[in-house]
This record gives sequence, structure tokens and C-alpha cells, in this order.
Amino acid sequence: MLLSSVAFLPLSAVHAQGTTAQRAETAAPARPATRGDDDFHGEIVVRAGGLERLDMLAGTSVVEGIELQRHLDGQIGEVLTHLPGVSATSFSPGASRPVLRGFQGERVRVLVDGIGSIDASNTSADHAVTIDPLTADRIEVLRGPAVLLYGSSAIGGAVNVIDKRIPLRVPEEPIHVDGFAAIDSAYDLREGGASFDVPLSGTIALHLDGSYRKTDDLEVAGYTLAAPLRADLLADAAEEEEEGHLEEAEELREAANRRGVLPNSATETKSLGAGLAWIGSGGSLGVSAGYYDTAYGVPMRPGAGHHHHGEEEEGEEEGEEEHGEEAVTIGLEQFRADLRGSLALGGGLFEELTTRWGYSDYTHTEFEGDEVGTVFDVEGVEGRVELLQRDRGGWRGSIGAQYMHRDFSAVGAEAFVPPNTTDQIAVFALQEFDLAPVELELGGRYENTSVEAPTLGRERSFGTFSGALGLSYETPAGLRFGINGSRTERAPSAEELFAEGPHIATQQFERGNPDLRKEAAWGLEGYVRGTLGGTTFSAAVFHNWFDGFVYLQDTGLTEDELPVFQYLQDDARYFGVEAEASFPLWRGNGMSLVGDVQGDYIRATLDDGSPVPRIPPLSLLGGLELQSDRWDARAEVQWFDDQDRIASFETPTDGFAHTNLSLAWKPLRGGENVTVLLQANNVFDVDGRRHASFTKDFVPLAGRNVKLSVRLSL
Repeated sequence: MLLSSVAFLPLSAVHAQGTTAQRAETAAPARPATRGDDDFHGEIVVRAGGLERLDMLAGTSVVEGIELQRHLDGQIGEVLTHLPGVSATSFSPGASRPVLRGFQGERVRVLVDGIGSIDASNTSADHAVTIDPLTADRIEVLRGPAVLLYGSSAIGGAVNVIDKRIPLRVPEEPIHVDGFAAIDSAYDLREGGASFDVPLSGTIALHLDGSYRKTDDLEVAGYTLAAPLRADLLADAAEEEEEGHLEEAEELREAANRRGVLPNSATETKSLGAGLAWIGSGGSLGVSAGYYDTAYGVPMRPGAGHHHHGEEEEGEEEGEEEHGEEAVTIGLEQFRADLRGSLALGGGLFEELTTRWGYSDYTHTEFEGDEVGTVFDVEGVEGRVELLQRDRGGWRGSIGAQYMHRDFSAVGAEAFVPPNTTDQIAVFALQEFDLAPVELELGGRYENTSVEAPTLGRERSFGTFSGALGLSYETPAGLRFGINGSRTERAPSAEELFAEGPHIATQQFERGNPDLRKEAAWGLEGYVRGTLGGTTFSAAVFHNWFDGFVYLQDTGLTEDELPVFQYLQDDARYFGVEAEASFPLWRGNGMSLVGDVQGDYIRATLDDGSPVPRIPPLSLLGGLELQSDRWDARAEVQWFDDQDRIASFETPTDGFAHTNLSLAWKPLRGGENVTVLLQANNVFDVDGRRHASFTKDFVPLAGRNVKLSVRLSL
């Protein structure tokens, strides 16, 4: 696979900046080719916040180059589903967040260059992440306990999207151009994006970028509905027919027998950005501004009508069409401003001061047909300041502070979360001690979180502490063994505390619990990685024990003719295994054949012995790749097991396997890179559904999809 994995990454500053970073060493399956051949900008350096190595991160992946091109999608969750331990919410083609190690929502942080996306995607699975993968230079997936230094909500991990809007270097050429364009068959995709980097002087660089993406209703394999839901609708149709409701019976049969195309799943997205940076010998300072706009359909569960509640329902006449029968679409836009800076401090204990800030103004509108349903507004700011320590005889580290403010409001009939504000202040530290061949890492974070809902007259405050300790040993042969322990605490979110009402897009009545206590967990993780006989491998085993685990559960009750989903709290246990390996099979005549395998398994159980909802099943992936200077050919099969270990009121998910083929042609290499990629995904047109998705029973994955893309850097 064209997957780069690294042995260390910054916990306090994943973004590439500063002067003290060291080159990341390859620690898991990696493409056996030169970095410059697969990257637009030559060698990519992963900065480590004052640390030479961070072994607490047993599972860390960097997706870039051809691998990013091969898996590029409109939503960040779908880009990463080929990685071990990663799934996606797959709510609709227009909204999909990452699922890491079975965790989603509040337990996975989605970052832009180390700072949160500052949107409403954590509020509900139908809300898109406001990050356009077309603008990404690379994507870092961070797993393991030490990721908690990004915030207590990162217990499952973090996804960090590195873009180029704040330039990190002054181009040597008069203008540097990166571009991408693609079309495909299943989505009827038309997309393109370009960025321009211009040197204004020897120390000042200007960046401009823009992108556009449009898809039609998704083509799927077979019926749009899963077999159990289809059977229910056909039974309802027979009942309606017996009662003489012929028109209703026909509508239900039509929905049950729909196949080939997923209605109301089209998307349209555009983004614009600009950045300016001064990069000097003793520091740097850069700013950027970006605009993101997307509109997408939300497929509705057939047979589930939606009703407004309260006085608005009283005026409806008998036989009037229900609001739930109207097509539901979402339109959202975000304006974002960012700042990044660094300052060399000279001598003394601290070598460098870095800072990173982001501001967001976000609006999200849910439409029922042509009518405005509910409008969500989020205004927020997040920032961090960090001091990087000078290496003193193998002792390295960093200390810092972080601040976040989020002002949320929702207006409309389905404003299921009341207006609320969240303020969070944190301090953190990360230290590493090189006691060769043993290394010791330890980190801690204290966080004070205040959540207030003025209209309810409720305010909750939480003080949480998270800590991690890691010990690793490297053998003379280069194998690294490690063990990590952690204690984490997380404050409940405003949505988990105060939600109360119907939600049009998810067709759920969501109910929070204002008396939730903080969530706490002990964690233990062991790993091994390295290279033996030309085979590069990485494996990790982890176990988490939760006290007060917060989860959203279907209660089996109904309100406003909607199923009631309640935020509940119980003890829970998570156990998981991840492994991957890459091995050379043949080399000669300027070509090489490489094989790779990977797999992951997660088992999550509540204190009463019942399963945690929406846990991804066992998955395996195997691939063969023929590589040369000008051509790459790859074939892979990704298999997902059945998931019949389910929570109450969940439905099981059938297993499936997708076969994917790709052929890459690289006519230009070196300073001017061009890659033409032809792909055939899901070659055998197999029906697939992700168990982690709330909508899996009526939103399948894409059917057979032929895609052509071109990526260039000039």
C-alpha cells in the first residue's frame, strides 16, 4: 500500500513548523520508493514538537501522494476507511466523519493543522465536516492514549488534515502550481481544485486555492434497502392493501423495490482560501482565510413519516402531506481564519515558542423541500501556545496551554439542542527521556470545561485530568517493543447534556441527560513494529475500561412519531487489535512486486454484558502492487465480516468484500510531477453497508465505480 506510517508525531503540535523537528522514521508498511517520487514538494518532514521520538503513538499513519489521490472523497471520513482501525459514519455521501478504533463523535477530534474544525459535525452524524479533502496536502491519523494532549475528546484518536493555506516555505520558483481533477461513474463526479504559491520576497510567500465538487444521486448495487427493512416495508404494504389503502400500499412497495440509485444523495461543494506568511531565520508568522460551502441531500428512511410537534401540527388538515415526506437537504457554509507563528528563543531551557489559532463562523440550514426547517449557527475560536524544550542529554519535551470557546444556537421547529456556550481552558506537558535502548515518555493534561444552556437555566462545570505513560525498547535489529498506560477523563458535550427534541435529518427524537457525570477510562496498549527480512510490520493490542461511558441508544419508545434515542451512561470495556505488514515479493527489470495485508478487530461491551452500539466488525485487506518509475498497478480486496453482535433495537449488518483495481501513469517525475490514475472500485458491484452508520439500512455504499483522476505539481 502507498501508506506512510511514522514512529513519532507531535502531540502538542502536529503541524509542520519550527526549527527543532527531526525526520520521521518509517515504522509501518511503507512504499519502497523515494519520497520525492510520490510527493509534490520533495521530502515531507513531520515535526515533533521538541521530541525526537514519540513512541506512545503505537498506531500513526500519514496518507499522502498517490495514496491520497487513490482514496480522495468529498468527506474526510471516507478518505481513510482503507486504514487499519478506521471506519466511517457514512451517514450520506455528503456527510461522513471518521470512526477510529470503534469510537466516533465526541471521542474523535478532526483537526486542521492541529486546531479543531470548529463546526457542528460533532452535534449529529448528518452534519458534514467543513474540511475539503481536495485542499489537503496530507492527512495524519493519530491513535493511542497520548493523542489526548489535543483534548480529552480525542480518546479514540485524532485526524489531522495538513493543508498549505499558511505557507511553510517560500517557493524557489516564480510560481508553484498544484492541481487535481477527477470524474467517475457511480457518483457522476465532476471535481477540480488548484492552488498557487508565489514568493513575494525572500521571506514572504502568498498562497491561493480553490476547489469545486459536484455529484448526482449515487449509483448502488442492488436494492437501496437492507433485507430486514425491505421485508418490513413489504409486510406493511400487504397490511395497507388488506385495509383498502391501495395508494399507500403501492408507495411502500415502490420504496421496498427501489434499486440501482439512492434518491436525494447528490452533493455540491466549493471552497476558496488565501494565506500569507513571513518565514525568517528566527521565527515565522502566517495568517489565512478560507470559505467552505456545501449542499447535500439527506436520504430518508422509507416508511418513516416526520411530524412537527406543538401548535404547528394543529393546523394540518386531514390528508395533508406530512413534512417528513418532503426531500430533506442541508446547506452549510463556514468562514474560517487561522494564524500560526513561531519564535526562536535562543539559549536556555526552551528553544522555541509556537502558537496556533483558528476562528470559525459557521451556518447550517436544514430544508424540508423548499422550506427552511432549522438553522444551526456556531461561532468559535480555538488556540494553543507551546514552549518547546531544548534537548538536554536525552531529555526533551514541551509544555503548553490551550483555549476553546464555542457559541452554539439552533432556530426552528427541530432545534433539538438549545442555545449553549462551551468554554474550555487546558494546560498540558509532554516529556521524553532517552535511556538507550529504553525510552520513557509521559504526558498530562488538565482541562476545565464549562457548558451553559441559558434558556434552560443550566450550567455544568467539569475539571478533568488525563495522563499517559509509555515505555519502549529497541533491539539491535531495529525492532521496537512498547507498552502504554493511560488514565483519561472527558466532560460531556452540550449535545449529550441538553438535547431534547425531534431532528429532521436523522429522523430521531434525541434526548440528552443534564445530570451526566464526567466520563473516565483506564487504558493499556502494547505494540511491536519494525522490519525483518525485508518485511515491514506494525501490530498493536489495546484495552480500555470506562467508568461512566456515554452513548446514544435507541430506547424502543416513540415521541412525535419518531424513535426516541437517549444519551445513556454506563461502564464499558473496549478491546481491539490492529496489524499491518508490507513485504517485497519480486524485484527486477526496473520493477518490483509488493504485497501488503492488514486487519483490525474491536469488541466493545457495556457493564450489563450487552454490546456498545454501532461497533465496526472484523475487517481484513490484502493487496498486490507492481511498481516502477512510470507505472503502478494495484489490486486489492477489502473484506468486512458480518456484525450480528448488536445492541438493543439495532439491526445486524451483512458482511461484504470489495475488490478494487487501479493503474497509475507518471509521465513526469522530479520537480514537475504529474500522475494519471485510472481506478475500478467495487469491481463486482457488491452491496456494502457500514455498521457504524445510523443510516446503513437505507444508505448503502457505492456500487461499481470507474474513476479517472489527474494530479499535478508544476
